[in-house]
Amino acid sequence: MTGNQLTTVIEAVPEPMLHLDSSGVIAASNAAARALLGGWIQGRSYAAVLRQPAVLGRIEAVQADGAPGEARFELADSAGGTQFRVRISALPDDGGGQGTRRPLLLHFTDITHLREAEEMRRDFVANVSHELRTPLTAVLGFIETLRGPAKEDAAARDRFLSIMEDEARRMNRLVSDLLSLSRVEAAERMRPSDLVDLCAVLDGVRAAMRPAAEENGNTLELEHVGLGTGADGRARALILGDRDQLMQVFMNLVENALKYGGPDRPVRIVLSREEGTGSLKGTVIRVDVIDMGDGIDLQHVPRLTERFYRVDTHRSRAMGGTGLGLAIVKHIVNRHRGRLRIASEKGVGSTFTVLFPEA
Repeated sequence: MTGNQLTTVIEAVPEPMLHLDSSGVIAASNAAARALLGGWIQGRSYAAVLRQPAVLGRIEAVQADGAPGEARFELADSAGGTQFRVRISALPDDGGGQGTRRPLLLHFTDITHLREAEEMRRDFVANVSHELRTPLTAVLGFIETLRGPAKEDAAARDRFLSIMEDEARRMNRLVSDLLSLSRVEAAERMRPSDLVDLCAVLDGVRAAMRPAAEENGNTLELEHVGLGTGADGRARALILGDRDQLMQVFMNLVENALKYGGPDRPVRIVLSREEGTGSLKGTVIRVDVIDMGDGIDLQHVPRLTERFYRVDTHRSRAMGGTGLGLAIVKHIVNRHRGRLRIASEKGVGSTFTVLFPEA
């Protein structure tokens, strides 16, 4: 293959590629490589361009023995760095007269997402282990105590059994939320196709959560703003969705509003219609879940939908939270091609807004 033919071939490859001649000079590069490393690289020595010992050492080894090799190349940027796997292959001698050194072809593959996935997996395992270790340690400790010092102490036995029940229920909630998160993530790319009336969904959520609200001294208000009506004269807000998952979204948001809004304070659910903006075009159905609690510091808001992220770990656990609720909400909303927005002000309260395309 001639030099011009090789240049034409690598230009057709969407990933960065470099052709080094036998003297180690970059003889050809494709558009992706120039975008990655800069337009100045043509005709420069590979050592001046790549400048990472692991990559340079591997190139020298392939130049010497001709056996294919791989190396990691990392490019620092504002997002924390992009990592590439570099495949190095020897080409037939180009007649450059450099002894045993061979011309090479370098192919860069972005593997940043693989690294991020591995980090997410590692963090997830660590978080789950931590969340389960605490209640399991408590339960095992109480069992040991009940078999020993508190064996004949009825009052201690009842108290310990009550705590063990609470811890077991917390583990059960955690496992249930993990299974729910797994199912939601598995189906996230499958858009639901059933026609669902959000008015009916929110009526069901309000009915289900009213006893908990009344027990805590809260009022749970549902408002309709600017909605159309069906043949029966009742308000309707139709979207394409999965009714069970939508119930899960709003049960979670309303439950959080009741917990963190505080006792004897109203929680409002406002259902309205508006014109979408940005990537959400056309008419959208909007649901605001509004509490009048202590609010959330702005530094925490962007991370609220991360798995196991809590603003106040002790308070969240004391209230039965698993740290997975808003992560589940985010994935369900994404599956419905919707948007989740969070606004909060210290001392005023929080508003969780969900937007869905109208059917």
